[in-house]
Amino acid sequence: MTEHLTGQPPGHAGPGPSPAGPDPYDNRRQVLYWRLLARLFDGEEQPALESASLGVVEDIGLPSALLDPGTSLDSVVQRHPELADEFDGLMTPDDDVAGSRDRAAEVRRAALVSKVLLNVFATGSSTVTAERLARWQSDAGWLERALGGPPGGLRGGRAAGAGLDAGGLGPELAAIEADLVGRMRLREVLADPALAARLTPSMSLIEQLLRDKGNLSGVALANAKSLIRRYVDEVAEVLRTQVEKATVGELDRSVPPKRVFRNLDLDRTIWKNLTNWSPEEERLYVDRLYYRHTVRRTTPQRLIVVVDQSGSMVDSMVNCTVLASIFAGLPKVDVHLIAYDTRSIDLTPWVHDPFDVLLRTNLGGGNDGPVAMAMARPKIAEPKNTVMVWISDFYEFDRSQPLFEGIEAVHRSGVKFIPVGSVTSSGRQEVNPWFRERFKALGTPVVSGHVNKLVHELKTFLT
Repeated sequence: MTEHLTGQPPGHAGPGPSPAGPDPYDNRRQVLYWRLLARLFDGEEQPALESASLGVVEDIGLPSALLDPGTSLDSVVQRHPELADEFDGLMTPDDDVAGSRDRAAEVRRAALVSKVLLNVFATGSSTVTAERLARWQSDAGWLERALGGPPGGLRGGRAAGAGLDAGGLGPELAAIEADLVGRMRLREVLADPALAARLTPSMSLIEQLLRDKGNLSGVALANAKSLIRRYVDEVAEVLRTQVEKATVGELDRSVPPKRVFRNLDLDRTIWKNLTNWSPEEERLYVDRLYYRHTVRRTTPQRLIVVVDQSGSMVDSMVNCTVLASIFAGLPKVDVHLIAYDTRSIDLTPWVHDPFDVLLRTNLGGGNDGPVAMAMARPKIAEPKNTVMVWISDFYEFDRSQPLFEGIEAVHRSGVKFIPVGSVTSSGRQEVNPWFRERFKALGTPVVSGHVNKLVHELKTFLT
């Protein structure tokens, strides 16, 4: 087997290929990648590829556990801690200049990459246990690390805003995770505290919990609430950091600066008095002192958030309720929150507690935007100091024209209107083209679905 993989005849002592033989490094990488593809598309082992891959892995000094899909990456790293650093950034582009390739390192990298991809994308079709889901989530975290981001950076939620894109891989990982959650007997798991403790909160899991909360009781309901609370707190920690980077408001130059020493603008004072410089005396005579403005405008701002809770808007509901609660904690920001499907509900009394808001939502059903607008418009007191964020895919069908007319009237009154297709961590969104074109003509284009964009828009207006 070794002779076949290296392309070297017995007794050949050189490290490279024979002049007429194939490149041994290319052969080895091909064996590893062909085995990866075979296992991804067919769960059955191919004996020839398995034995050839084992020969490659052992020859280059890596553990055979890399070839076992049932062994998690955590287990591999625990047994071989020296590999941890190799997985970080493993799949990021090389900076090597042409001609400086390390062919042996490429084979080693192929073995490690194959392990990561196989563990994340070969998920089978059988029933999923809580332990299996937790293991997959951990392996997906290693993939995200290999791509140069933090665990969770592609799947969203806790690491929303990590800046990791990886060519739109995030939605695919989220879909795999949702499939695993769907194949799990979630109610049985939640009823067992030991099994529930193994669950790691994720957007897919939270969606299932919110949709099924009406069917849970006792221990199962308590465990579900605990998972939702954990996830909300983690999302809030990430988003709060982004919001806190906002400035505290524009300087109000209509208010005279306070004439105290700590506000003295020394550079400006010198510059403005340079004409009083005496070369003979080498002295600067100061006619006037200049002070910095420190008073900032604190005009109360009103934020009205309207969220479509129909269909698959759970990602938006979680992110928006958390975001609304964070802005509600800022001074001089008055936040109102409305959720709607065919009816609308005013969630403003609970806006400071996103966990409580989520438990009061009812995901699914149709949508009736004009009903939500009828509830939102009376909340506008001073249009020029109000921002209205409307999160929806805007598929209103026969109610499209009435909703747009209401939005147009709000916008023309002076309200800052921000339409958002959805507020997800991946940025994937789908918006009714009819509305998209009209928003563009109105001068209020739909904001990208990434939660970072909405944070930026709100900070710009509210601070």
